[in-house]
Amino acid sequence: MERLGVELHHISKSFEKDGSPVQVLDNLDVRNEAGEFVSFLGPSGCGKTTTLKIIGGLLEPDGGEVIIGNKRVTGPGPDRSIVFQDYALLPWVDVLRNVAFGLELRGVPKGEREEIARTYIQKVKLSGFEHHYPNELSGGMQQRVGLARALAVNPQILLMDEPFASVDEQTRRLFQSDLSDLWQEEQKTVIFITHSMEEAVYLSDRIFVMSARPGRIVEEFVVHLPRPRTAQDIRGSKEFTESVEHLWGVLRELQ
Repeated sequence: MERLGVELHHISKSFEKDGSPVQVLDNLDVRNEAGEFVSFLGPSGCGKTTTLKIIGGLLEPDGGEVIIGNKRVTGPGPDRSIVFQDYALLPWVDVLRNVAFGLELRGVPKGEREEIARTYIQKVKLSGFEHHYPNELSGGMQQRVGLARALAVNPQILLMDEPFASVDEQTRRLFQSDLSDLWQEEQKTVIFITHSMEEAVYLSDRIFVMSARPGRIVEEFVVHLPRPRTAQDIRGSKEFTESVEHLWGVLRELQ
């Protein structure tokens, strides 16, 4: 399958609050290369999630356009999958059917979609939990189900909205490591939203730092750490520490 990049041209977006417009994004210009892992980092309320929803086709910008594969985005499409912060699983069906749900919507026959779902359940390390229901799983396990579901439909672009924000630090680090391994294997184009400088540096090829509202790109930071990455090799390195400190300096100036 062809890998696709994402281009944002002069994106602006405002919402109405208490009867007055509030500018959330202002003239956002970003280019994400095909197969590249990029993160958006910035203060709370700077428009990171709004940006992701616009790329996903869930929101329409007031100005500008999103281009994917030389086509203007006008709504959701099969080329993109979203992993939400709040899991967004179907509580009344088991893990297997949750992972296969997108394939079911696309009319894939039951035997084929379950085979694909089992493959991705194994990839996210949940083999043996196929017939458990979401309320029987920890938060970290539920997020693994969400990731497996997003990958099962084989999107060219994976959009991730702070997917590890609701789990404990130990689970978060394990998840980061597993995601890095999955990206190395799948080579999807990934757009990742996070508040964590360490997470952004560990996972990304490039990091777009956004200003406080209205969100603009104030820095494009290239991560020079080698791939494949393992936590023990990367997190203690001088390059990792210096990258995190640099980003903290940029963010501190934005406060």
